[in-house]
Amino acid sequence: MAKDLASVKDTVLSIVIEVGKEQENKELLSPTLSTKLFGTNLTSLGIVMLVSELEQTIHNNFSIQISLADERAMSQSTSPFRTVDSLIKYVESLIVEKYTQD
Repeated sequence: MAKDLASVKDTVLSIVIEVGKEQENKELLSPTLSTKLFGTNLTSLGIVMLVSELEQTIHNNFSIQISLADERAMSQSTSPFRTVDSLIKYVESLIVEKYTQD
């Protein structure tokens, strides 16, 4: 599982780059962990694109189904969609949770 989690960062970064290309957002073409997402570089539509692409890629790469935009994500004091780093940590936590449930 550690190997799986190591690839989460690369997966998230590649999806951010893809969405950056689609949204023509130069800031997202070379993201860092501190790159801001929702509210700065992505609109609501951009977040929807990011979430759907990421959920599908996680399903394909990890053979698990996760839901990124659920009540839990929206009720957190700090949004998991605030920065690339917060999104990576959130995805990792959901994957760990899924692996420990199954």
